[in-house]
Amino acid sequence: MRLPVLLVHEAEVYAPEPLGRVSVLAVGNRIAAIDRGIAVPAWGESTVIHALGAIMVPGLVDQHVHIAGGGGEGGPQNRTPDIQLSQLTTAGITTVVGLLGTDGTTRSVPELLAKARALEVEGISAWIYTGAYELPLRTVTQSARSDIILLDRVLGIGEIALSDQRGSHPSLQQIAELASEARVGGLLAHKAGVVHLHLGSGERCLTPLMEVLDQHDIPIQTFVPTHLNRTRALLKSAAVYGRRGGWLDITSGIGGGEENDREAVDPAEALISLAQQGVPWDRLSISSDAQGSAPVFDSQGHLIGLGIGKADTLWTVVSNLVSRFSLPWEQALRPITSTPATILKLPAAGRIQVGGPADFLLIRDHRIDTVVAKGRIMVEAGRPLVWGTFEARAETDGQ
Repeated sequence: MRLPVLLVHEAEVYAPEPLGRVSVLAVGNRIAAIDRGIAVPAWGESTVIHALGAIMVPGLVDQHVHIAGGGGEGGPQNRTPDIQLSQLTTAGITTVVGLLGTDGTTRSVPELLAKARALEVEGISAWIYTGAYELPLRTVTQSARSDIILLDRVLGIGEIALSDQRGSHPSLQQIAELASEARVGGLLAHKAGVVHLHLGSGERCLTPLMEVLDQHDIPIQTFVPTHLNRTRALLKSAAVYGRRGGWLDITSGIGGGEENDREAVDPAEALISLAQQGVPWDRLSISSDAQGSAPVFDSQGHLIGLGIGKADTLWTVVSNLVSRFSLPWEQALRPITSTPATILKLPAAGRIQVGGPADFLLIRDHRIDTVVAKGRIMVEAGRPLVWGTFEARAETDGQ
């Protein structure tokens, strides 16, 4: 069997560190060479992309996507549908982590696992967290620790809700026990073993998490709190937590200027603010919350509006960091490439390197032009070439 060969000729490469104008050769699903003047091998089925004038960046790593759908606040008609392959690839996402949210009753971890495996077959890398907002945990086996050890796609626990009216309000002891389950499972399975935490707009912000760390011998990197740009008070609390050495995850779909989102902070502004307050840049990441519901509640907790997270907001934040805040590409890219890959202990993801996966994007005029995942061209000129199983059927039927 001959492996397909893909040569990207003379792109300006950020891996995410700048490599200059070079060519990148992919053989099969791996990068075989990065150099100047690479010749196309005589063997294999070869494709050449002339990328002069484009920049090449790693495929994006999104650690928070409701791949099997989410929501349900306001009734079953508000359950969001599962995400389709082209929604991820056109957004530049080549590595995704799926999770459950508010609804751990009509949605399940086995369903989530099946969706991740489907996305793997369709052409990208997909993982999941076990659990949902509430305790006791939703799992596949008898425990979260067993899920992490025994199930190939499970990286940790999440998303557990803190400081949110929809959560189960876990005690400090319960949060510590969750951390132990995740960490020991991760150690035994050689996985990330993180606890991915949904932060709501409650007044206590990150205080419960800091109290857990004060009272228990838990490495701070075990926890990955997200949605930290939901309110300015939460972002202020996040700065204190980040200066202690913790991971901070900003949600790209929050703070885009929506009328019902006035308390939220623009994600690019949130990142700059945290850095200015002394949080190291390599502790900051961005995720999209794609396909999750975005409910809006009044002061009495009544649902007054509902939106849905979008995958394409992830790249918008990076583009804004470069165009609005004049960050160099190598810095702006890290929160959606190498940093989440480090958090998730996926050393091959989020980077362009020899021997690593052939997952990369070509960017023209700040827009995603071409997406390659596992050595296969998924998107060209901004349009999907590869569709998910049922997307392909819809195309055939003309729907």
